[in-house]
Order: sequence, then structure tokens, then C-alpha cells
Amino acid sequence: MGKERLAWGILGTGSIAKVFARGVAGSETGRLVAVGSRERATAERFGEEFGIPRRHASYDALLADPEVQAVYIATPHPFHAEWSIRAAEAGKHILCEKPLTINQPQAMAVIEAAQRHDVFLMEAFMYRCHPQTTRLVELIRDGAIGDVRMIFATFSYDADPNLESRIYDQQYGGGGILDVGCYPMSMARLIAGVATGQRIAEPIEVTGCGQLGPESRVDEYAIASVRFPGGILAQLATGVHAQGENIVRIVGSTGTIVVPDPWVPSPHGGVTRIIVERNNDEARQEIVIEASKDLYAFEADTVAAHLSERQAPEMSWDDTLGNMAALDRWRAAIGLTYDLEQPAAVAPVSGRALAVRATRPIPTSTMEGIGKPISRLVFGADNQVNMPHAAVMFDHFFEQGGTCYDTAHEYQDGVCERLLGQWIKNRGIREQVVILDKGAHTPHCTPGYVTPQLLESLERLQTDYVDIYMLHRDNLEIPAGEFIDVLNEHKRAGRIRVFGASNWSIPRFEEAQAYARAHGLAGFAALSNNFSLAQMIEAPWAGCLASSDAESRAWLTRTGMPLFPWSSQARGFFAGTAHPDNRSNAELVRCWYSDDNFARLERAKQMASERGVLPINIALAYVLYQPFPTFPLIGPRTLAETRVALRALDVQLSPEDVQWLQDGTK
Repeated sequence: MGKERLAWGILGTGSIAKVFARGVAGSETGRLVAVGSRERATAERFGEEFGIPRRHASYDALLADPEVQAVYIATPHPFHAEWSIRAAEAGKHILCEKPLTINQPQAMAVIEAAQRHDVFLMEAFMYRCHPQTTRLVELIRDGAIGDVRMIFATFSYDADPNLESRIYDQQYGGGGILDVGCYPMSMARLIAGVATGQRIAEPIEVTGCGQLGPESRVDEYAIASVRFPGGILAQLATGVHAQGENIVRIVGSTGTIVVPDPWVPSPHGGVTRIIVERNNDEARQEIVIEASKDLYAFEADTVAAHLSERQAPEMSWDDTLGNMAALDRWRAAIGLTYDLEQPAAVAPVSGRALAVRATRPIPTSTMEGIGKPISRLVFGADNQVNMPHAAVMFDHFFEQGGTCYDTAHEYQDGVCERLLGQWIKNRGIREQVVILDKGAHTPHCTPGYVTPQLLESLERLQTDYVDIYMLHRDNLEIPAGEFIDVLNEHKRAGRIRVFGASNWSIPRFEEAQAYARAHGLAGFAALSNNFSLAQMIEAPWAGCLASSDAESRAWLTRTGMPLFPWSSQARGFFAGTAHPDNRSNAELVRCWYSDDNFARLERAKQMASERGVLPINIALAYVLYQPFPTFPLIGPRTLAETRVALRALDVQLSPEDVQWLQDGTK
């Protein structure tokens, strides 16, 4: 008896769904068992046409069908992310039509869902699964044209300028770059990667120009110039209102390769050709590739072949993330932002209202004067550059039970505060989150700057108050009491709930506390200095202080002062690259390289191996398990980094474990 065929459901009934249905019917591994549409009638018609027995009048019903093992998502672009996430939650393997999502942050969310629910996921670039592409890769790898120098790739067509068509519709992610420009970009990254000894290559530079329709406001045609490592350049063209040649030409040091039909090779099986022309040789080589089956049958069989790996090498998750990032850069170069990406419009990628969804949420604690639970991990809202990225990162942290977000007047000239404030407003969760904001950074570290900066921060954050307000730096030329006076003014006015200090020494902190007690005022409620398993040798930025030394630990233990440590994982010292012989990261070397810290790293590695986690998880757990309250700040830039950080919550340390990690004694 042969292996049981993979049971496919098709989500959506448009033209591409029909093409894939024919492909599955001709595949060696798949069978069509169900289709889902928004209407019963269209599901019935589709099922009749392709002999599909199970016909559902909603996408949810399709995903709930126990007979369906894998789904092909064939909706318009803006719905790919939502239904891919829901498919992952339903335990279905996923082949999603390209582009996987509207932008790279959404793609992160989809991949995170696939990983969390342990399902297969692939972006449906069918040409990557065809033997023609396999042969092309072999030619480049074998040096058929020497060193690759230039890549020219075009995929464009001329569609009637119908503003009601999804192709020209802003709300549907219309335009050429997402619809078909994703093909040339993915091909260029593939060829440049193979040419430089990798699977794929990421652009060093992406520039371009494009024609945005005056009514459609989407890219009707566009060109990108891309620079890759190894001196490889690419010129890419796309469009929905300009018929292109639609070929790939690769120029090398000893010749040229032309792929006449790169994107839809032998759609129903048959012969395709790759042409190799070598310099100073009039004869050209025509390489014939015979395809035994439908183009989309290759794609369906690729999914089945790699189910156990959860991703396929033909289009891996990293490949998708890289391609989406490159497309984002191309759109940015021509000034194309979709309406749904505007700050006030960015909704949760899942399509659902924001809520805590983790089975084991981030634990919380309390602080006097806050009146809300504070998550033991604090999200650093300091490296997001646009709302799509910020929203995906902030949403995910909230869904894991995170409540506290850290930002500052100083960060990116206010961009970070504006993004955080807009996100909180969009989600309607001001009373569910704790904002930790900072001001009075050097050279503006004076009591006189506190008021205008705080008022500006509140405006950027679109809120009447900040839960925790920190002085970002200290100024030893000013008596500590002057800072206490102005902070109390704002506390009395309701603009801040509690306040604290970042990068203040213990003596200065105590000076401020003594002044507050003597004058019947509120004192500092928290400290935010560096604290980590690795002790800071030199500050990464001027004016920064650490409290990892024995004297500071003793003071924190004695006073019970809450600590919000920045760089709680020593800025990557425990992430896997730190080694006495690896000096490529100048900051890491300058700030963290010491014999004592490398000894701590070795102990973290040993404990991590014993407990089945990563050394960086041990390092973060060390901060969490101090004998005084800690709320470590983490600064992930990707959802994968957030996921890794959260694994620290699975680690439990005894006081003896903490002592051993610290100095090797128990």
C-alpha cells in the first residue's frame, strides 16, 4: 500500500485557487478534500468543477474540518496574514500564496504562529519548486559564466486600469511590487546568494523609482537597483500597467545566462530552456529541462516532501523574511505606503482584538503607587522605526502577558514615543499597560528641562500621565533635591504616578532620598541602572552606570528598591558570539570582555546545557532571581528574539544557583 496522500483544503476560490486545484490533482502526493469560500454558492461551484467533496461556506469552517491536513491560502494579499495565523492555530499545514503578507513585520507574525503551533509553512513561489530553477542554481554554482556580476529580471504586465480591481486597489495591497515584483527580487537574492556560496543573499542597498497612479496610488510600474555582497548588482522591473519582456538575464565574468520563461515555466509539464552564451564564443548552449508534471504539482509535492521539517529549502522562512524586507525597502524607495500601514490604521495581524493569549503569561508584580500589574519583563520600545513593526512587536508582547513598555524622550527624536502612544491609542489599552518613560538626558539633564520634555513626551504618547518616569541621566553639578522638587510638582499634578532615576550612583540616589524625607516629599520609587550576570567593564554610552557589583547588590537587597535594569543580558554577551578570540564586535569587547565575565559565560553554558535552554536564558533568569525586585528590560527587534527571551521564564534558580553563576561558589 502506498503512502497516504496529503489532504488539501483550498481557502478562497479565485483564479489562482483554480490553478492550484489543477496542480494538486496532478501531483504525486496530494488530494483535494475541501474548499472554503465566503459564500455557499461559490464553494459549491468550485467543488463541482474540481470534484471536491467537502464544501464550506466560510473560511473558519474549512479550518475546523478534521479531514483537512494542509491548506492553500488564495485570498487577496491583505488577508494572507490573518488566515495563515488562524490556519496555524487550527493545526493545519500552510501553503500561502505570495506575497506571504503585506510587509515583513506581518511575515514575522505568521512565521511565529507556524513555529508556535508546529506546522509547516511555505510562501508559494512555485517557480522555486520547478526543476528549471534547480538547474539554474547548479549552473551558477558550477561557474558556468564565471563570477556573477549583474542580474536583470523583469516581471510585469499591462492590466486594464480598473480601480475596482484588486490589482489597482490600495486597500488590497495593489500594484506591481507585491503582485509580481516579488518574483524578480526573490530570484536576484537567490542568484546572488548561490554566487557567493550561500543559499540566498540579502541586499546591501535597495534604491528605485516608480510611477504611482494618481487615482490608484499604487505602483503601476517600478524599477529597483539592488547591490549585493560580492559586487553583484541587480536591476529589477515590475508593473501592472506596463508589459515587460519577463525574462532573467545573468551577466558573469565569462558569459551570460538567459532564462526566457523564469516565472511560469512549463505550467502543464513539458520542456523549458536555459540559454548559456560564453564570451568570445559564437555558439550558444541551450539547456533543455523536461518537466514531468504541472508547475503547481511540483509545488504541492514540495510541501509534502518537507512536512516534517516544517519548512522547505525551496522557500525557507528566512528567505521569505528577507524577501519581504527587501520589498519593503523597494516600496519605501518609491514612496509607497498602504493605507492599512498608516500609524492610526495598523490593526492586529491576527484580525482579532488584542488579548492575553499565552498559556503561561509573563508573571507580574506590583509597585506602590502604580495600581496596575507590572510584567516582570519590560519591553524596550526603543528600536522600532515604523508602525507595522512596532505594532507586531508590541502586540505579541502584550499577548504573552507583558504590560510594561519602556521608552524615552531621547529615542529617535521622539519617534519611539509616538509609535508607542499611537499603538496604545489604537488598541484602547491605556489602563492595561504601564508606560516607563525617561527624560532629562545629557546635555539637557537639568531640572529646567524636565518640565518641557515631560509635557512633550505626554503629547507624543497621547496620554495624560506616565506610570513611571525616570531621569535618564544624572548631573552632579546640580543638588539632587532640585530634581526631587520638580518631579514632585508633576506627581502632584497627576502627570506621573511614581518616578525614579536611571544611571544614578547609590550615593546620589541616597542624597535624593534624604532630601525627600527631610522635606516631606515623595522620593525615588525605582532605580534603572545596568545589571546583568556579566559585569560591565566600560559603559556603552557616556554617563551610564551599572549596579552589578557586590556593594550595589547588597544595597539593593537591604533597601528592597525595585531595579529596572537595562542591557539585562549584557547586550548579547551570552548570545553565542562572545569568545576571547572573536573581537569583531568592538562594543562587546570594550564593555564586557574580561576573564571574570568569560568564566560566568562558561558557567551559564554549563547550566544551560543541563537544563535544555540557552545561555542567554540563564543570564536573564539570573537577573529575575535576585533577592530584590527586578524588572529586566529586554530589547528584541524580531519576534524570534522575543521568543528566545521568554524561555528564561521557564528557568528556576535557587539562591545557590544564583551564587554559583555569579562567582562559582555555592
